[in-house]
Amino acid sequence: MNDIRTGSGSQSQLAQAARCLDAGGVVLLPTDTVFGLAALPTRPAAVARVFALKDRPATKSLAVMVADLRQLEQIGAEVTAAVRRLVASPFCPGPLSLAVGLHPKGRADWLAGRDELAFRIPDDAFLLDLLGRVGPLLVTSANRSGLDTPGSASEAAAQLTGRPDMVIDGRACGPVPSTLVNCRRDPPVIERIGVIPPEELAGYLDT
Repeated sequence: MNDIRTGSGSQSQLAQAARCLDAGGVVLLPTDTVFGLAALPTRPAAVARVFALKDRPATKSLAVMVADLRQLEQIGAEVTAAVRRLVASPFCPGPLSLAVGLHPKGRADWLAGRDELAFRIPDDAFLLDLLGRVGPLLVTSANRSGLDTPGSASEAAAQLTGRPDMVIDGRACGPVPSTLVNCRRDPPVIERIGVIPPEELAGYLDT
């Protein structure tokens, strides 16, 4: 695929993005933090292209976006009390990523070989609708590995090693990623400071 379409996140774009992903495409799209590259985890060739477009080592796992905890549980993630507490916080849906463990049995085939994943529920109506249509997505920042993520779709696309199959434009995105909390630790630990300051999360990390 090399069919780039730009748009503003309309219902037409939603349908196009769903078809593109289902056909094994890679979509560059705005999120509620930075621009991202999205692919269905059940399409191995699309996932490989995401790594190639970013020039990212394949040993570094990609984060997952889900619409809700039900989708997370369906792929075999461990949803602990700490995870539920943070998901119920004012920061979710939003720029809060959580690293969780995986059940040894009943996990999705594409999670074979992994013992954890980072997930996020975005605060973005277009993305939530898309996740509701296609299921969980592997999403990573749309930048060349080691470089900052540009604020516009055209700049992000130009930085990559090749062309995504679809580009959804229409608004700018900020340069700061989500805050990452490791929920496999007890109590959970902030591993990447992002949009949410640590002091605002402190009350949600301890039981």
